Amino acid sequence: MSGGRRLLSLLTPRGRFLSGCGIAVLLVGALLGERALVQLAVFVLALPLLSALTVAREQFRLTVRRTIDPARVPRGGTAGVAVEIANADSRTGGLWLLTEQLPGALGHSPRFVVDGLAGGETTTVGYRVHGTQRGRHVLGPLRLRLVDPFGLVERSTVGTDTATLLVVPRVRPLGPGGLAAGHGGGGEGARRSIAVHGEDDVSTREYRHGDDLRKVHWRATARTGELMVRLEERPWRAQATLLLDTRLRAHLIHARDGDAVPRGAAGDDCPPPDSLEWLIEAAASIGTSLAHRGAELRTVTDVEELTPASGRGRLGPEDLLDRLARVGPSRATGLGTGVDLLCRAAGDGPVICLLGAVGPDDVVDLVRGRSGPTTDLAVLADVGSWADGGAGRVRRGLSAASRATLARQRDDAVDLLSSAGWRVTVARADQSVAEVWAALGGPDAPPAASVGLETVWTPA
Repeated sequence: MSGGRRLLSLLTPRGRFLSGCGIAVLLVGALLGERALVQLAVFVLALPLLSALTVAREQFRLTVRRTIDPARVPRGGTAGVAVEIANADSRTGGLWLLTEQLPGALGHSPRFVVDGLAGGETTTVGYRVHGTQRGRHVLGPLRLRLVDPFGLVERSTVGTDTATLLVVPRVRPLGPGGLAAGHGGGGEGARRSIAVHGEDDVSTREYRHGDDLRKVHWRATARTGELMVRLEERPWRAQATLLLDTRLRAHLIHARDGDAVPRGAAGDDCPPPDSLEWLIEAAASIGTSLAHRGAELRTVTDVEELTPASGRGRLGPEDLLDRLARVGPSRATGLGTGVDLLCRAAGDGPVICLLGAVGPDDVVDLVRGRSGPTTDLAVLADVGSWADGGAGRVRRGLSAASRATLARQRDDAVDLLSSAGWRVTVARADQSVAEVWAALGGPDAPPAASVGLETVWTPA
């Protein structure tokens, strides 16, 4: 009985239909006493049975090897996959239907037909995948289906071989702006106001809440009538720290239905589908630029610090992209953990905060935890702009009242940060990372009106 069930399980819908017809003809022939019908029925029933026995007895041994070129692509990029199939048996193979199993983010699973591959021979099939979704994607294993020439019987087996494609965030070119055009210890182009250890510098600035009162420069205070503090000379070190807000509650996450085309910056044929993806792309672009310019880069999120695969050492451009490829929305409710990590990692170096939907309560810890000679930068995403028409379908809707509340809270956060000496700008879905970075560049960057950004400049 078990053997019969196994043979029946090999039948395709066509084989089952033919077997049903054979049984019906056999019954009719037996009832009418028509010998010719009975003989025809026996032949019809024997055909799928013989096919099932043939396919069930067929032995095969395959080896499969995949080559992905390149194995690491930016979001929106394309990779070629070559699948090398070798018949490790000494006998010639039958009709093999092969299906490469792919995750839904990479599109439909390609299918191939290999017929009569001689023993010891190798054939190569290929296909291309489009990395529309950032992350680590497993290609394979290969599903093999053996079928008879009539398509009546099918035998299926799945291999164990796989390969990995890593889709990393895009790195967008950045023009002048950010740390290179302003203050702080960002990269080689930053103004080095801190250079020699142990001697006072004559440079001063206005007192900020939290500054050490022992650093007050009394002669400058008497001359200007404002409380001034001196900037001590210290060994300069190119250092920068990124804070990336990945909280699910701070973003409108795209539903990734594959049909909606999100609205983005002009000329961008693969724009970020939601505010979180935009901020991750900004972190990749800004962090890579700073690292290439020699900055010691550290990156934290609201839940963890991103470290190299080795667990220690500086975070290089490739390490940054690899770690960001795996970043997803977190369940954290606040920025407290991220701010603590940021303050420990940043030291006296400048920070760049890439924030989602925030209010003054979310950034007050940033203001309290950051005071010193550097000027910090913040980008606040206008998450409502990703819910506008043409921006694709999002998992959560956004009513007019919710939009107004978000805008009011964002404006309050901007006011609080700018009053504490931060340079702040607001980014929308139709703006590129380069435009936002230029808006943070201070006097050397294009004026805000020329790039259509809402920018708050730090008072001189």
